[in-house]
Amino acid sequence: MQKQNEYDNKRKKTLRWGYLFAVVALCVFVMFLARIVILQNTNVQEIKDDYINKNYREATLKAARGNLFASDGSILATTVMRYDIYLDFKTMKDTIYSNNIGALTDSLSKMFGKSRGEFRQKFDEQKKKKNQYYTLVKGLDFDQYDRIRNFPIFKRGKNKGGFIVDRNYKRELATSEIGAGTIGMDNGDLKSGLEGAFSKYLTGTDGKRLEQRINSSQWKPIDFWKVQEPVDGEDVYTTLDLRIQDIAHSALEKQLVHYEAKHGTVIVMEVETGKVKALVNLRRTESGDYEDSYNYALKDNIEPGSTFKTISLLAAMDDGFIDENTTVNVGNGVWTYAKQRISDGHGGGTYDISDVLAKSSNVGTAKLITKYYAEKPQIFLDHLKRWKLFDKMDIELPGITKPKIVTPQNKRWNAATLASISYGYSSNINLLQLTTFYNGIANGGKMLKPLFIDKIMKDGKVMYRAKPEIMVNKMASEKAVKMMTSALTKAVEKGTGRSIFTPNLKMAGKTGTARFEYWLPGPMKYRASFAGFYPADAPKYTCYVMVSEPNTAIGFYGGPVAAPVFKEIAGKTFLKTPQNIEKEMLVDKKVNLSKMVEPNVKVAVNDKQMPNVVGLIGKNVIPQLENLGYRVDYKGVGRIKEQFPLEGTTISKNQRIYLSLQN
Repeated sequence: MQKQNEYDNKRKKTLRWGYLFAVVALCVFVMFLARIVILQNTNVQEIKDDYINKNYREATLKAARGNLFASDGSILATTVMRYDIYLDFKTMKDTIYSNNIGALTDSLSKMFGKSRGEFRQKFDEQKKKKNQYYTLVKGLDFDQYDRIRNFPIFKRGKNKGGFIVDRNYKRELATSEIGAGTIGMDNGDLKSGLEGAFSKYLTGTDGKRLEQRINSSQWKPIDFWKVQEPVDGEDVYTTLDLRIQDIAHSALEKQLVHYEAKHGTVIVMEVETGKVKALVNLRRTESGDYEDSYNYALKDNIEPGSTFKTISLLAAMDDGFIDENTTVNVGNGVWTYAKQRISDGHGGGTYDISDVLAKSSNVGTAKLITKYYAEKPQIFLDHLKRWKLFDKMDIELPGITKPKIVTPQNKRWNAATLASISYGYSSNINLLQLTTFYNGIANGGKMLKPLFIDKIMKDGKVMYRAKPEIMVNKMASEKAVKMMTSALTKAVEKGTGRSIFTPNLKMAGKTGTARFEYWLPGPMKYRASFAGFYPADAPKYTCYVMVSEPNTAIGFYGGPVAAPVFKEIAGKTFLKTPQNIEKEMLVDKKVNLSKMVEPNVKVAVNDKQMPNVVGLIGKNVIPQLENLGYRVDYKGVGRIKEQFPLEGTTISKNQRIYLSLQN
C-alpha cells in the first residue's frame, strides 16, 4: 500500500512538471508567433534596409553576345570569355598559406614577370588584414586562367584556397579583312555597322545573381545563388563573302596608295539576290596607312557625277524619247544652257546614244534631257521617285543617309538645274543607293533591296533565312533595260572605260569624275568612280568603286583611277565561277584554275598524338578535327599560324584545341 502511494506521488509530480513544461513551451511558441507577426507587419522594411540591402545586392549576370559570321561561316566578331581573379585571404588556412606561399609566389613570378618578394610582401599584408576580395589580376584568357588555377593554394579552390573567379565577356574582331567601320559597335547608346544592325538578334537576355558586401567598396559574387540564368544571343550570318571582301580590300587599297587618295569605297552586290558580298571603306590615317573606320558607303551623300548619266538616260529610254538611232550634236564639246556653261572633257561632233555614255558627254546628256523634259521636269523626276532615289533606304544597317535632289519646289531650282541633275550634280546620293540602281539594270530591271543578313541561328537551328526583297518590280521597259546594258557594255569596250577592257570577261559600266567643294577657294577636288556589272551578258555581280581626292598631279579621272579596281575585282571573283570561262581559255592556259584551289589536306590523329596543322587552311582543318570528336576554338581566318596543344602532345576525345588563324 505504501509503495502504491509512493508511485502515485511520483506520477503526480511528473505530470505537474510535464504540464508546466507544456505551458511554458506553449507560451514560447505563442511569443514566437507573435514576434513573427510583429516583424511581418511592423519593421520589415527597417530590417531590409538595415541588414539585407546593406550587405547583399542583386547584380547583373551578363549574357554572351552571339557571334557575327561571314556567309561562309568565318567568324567576323565573337564574344570571348575573360577571367578576373580575386583572393579571399580569410578563407585560406594559416597552415596551408605558410606551407605553400613560397611555391605560389614563385609560380606567379614566372607567369607575370614580377619578383617573388613583391608578391610575398603584398600577400602577407592582405593575409594579416584578412582581405576577402583582393584583386590579383584581370582579363586573363582561358589558357592563362587554366594555368593559374593549378598553382599552389589556388588549386584547392574557393573554399580552401580562397581562389575566386569572376567571368566576363569581351567582344573581339576575328578578321583583318573587315574593320571596325563596317563591323561597327553597340555600346548601348551608340549603334553602328553590322553589330548595331543586328543587335536585337545578337544581344541575349542578362541574368541576375546575388553579391555579398565584403567592405565599403567591394562586393563578392555568390556563385551558387543565381536568381536568373542568362540566355545567350543568337548567331548572325551576314551576306559578306570574305574572299570577295579580301579581293576588294586589296584592290582598293593598292589604288588609294598609288594615287595618294584621301579615302575610297567599294561595294559588291550579288545581282539575283541583292546580297552585299563585299563592303570596303578605307581612309588615310595620319601615318599614311589606310583603315576601315568610317562607312562612307552609307553615311555620306555625294554628287555622283557621270555615273548618274545612266539614270538620266534610262528615263528617256523608258519614255521612248531616245533609242539606238538617236543622235545628238555636241558641237565642240562646249554648250551654254540657261547661262550655265557645260563642257566635255574630250571629243566633239555628232554622237549616237551609246557614244553619249561611252564618251561620258555632259553636253550630250544635258541636251537630250532638257530637250524632252525642260517644259515638264516633274515627268523626269517621277522616274527618280519610282526608282526610290528620293527615299531613305529601309535597310538593317543604321546611319544611312536620305538622298537630296533639287526639285522645282526648292528655292535653289533654276532654269539650269535640270541640266545639272542630268549629268550628276544638284543631287546628293549615297553609294549604296547608286549601287542598288545599277544592280537593278543588271537584274533585268528588277531592283532588289540590299541585304546584309543571310540567316540567324540558335543552338544549331536556323531561326530565320533572308530572301530577296523587291523594291521596284519593273524599273523600265525590257527594251530600255537592254538598250542601257548594251550602251554600258560599249562604254567599257570603246569608251571611257576601255582601259579595263579584256576579251576574257565581258563587263558593262560607267566611269564618273565629279568635282566637289568647287565653290571653295583652293585646288580643285575630285571623286573618281566606276559603276557596273559583270559578266555583261549574264550578270552575276554589281560593283561600285569610288576614290576620293586623288592627287591630281598623278590622275583624277574615273577611267584610270577607279576602273582598274573594278577590273581586278571582276577578274578575280569571275575566276571563282569557272562555268563562265570559255573552253578555249582553258585550252590556251590563259587561266590556271589549279592555282586558285587549295587542296584539302587530310588530317589524322594517330596514337592520340596531336598532329601539326600550322600552315594549313583553317576552314579545311577545323571540320575534320571536330568530326574526330575534338572541340575546336579558333580566332581569325585563313591559314593556321599557332596551335595548342603542340604537335606530338597526347590528346583525348572532347579535349579543346585552340587555333590562331591569319591570312
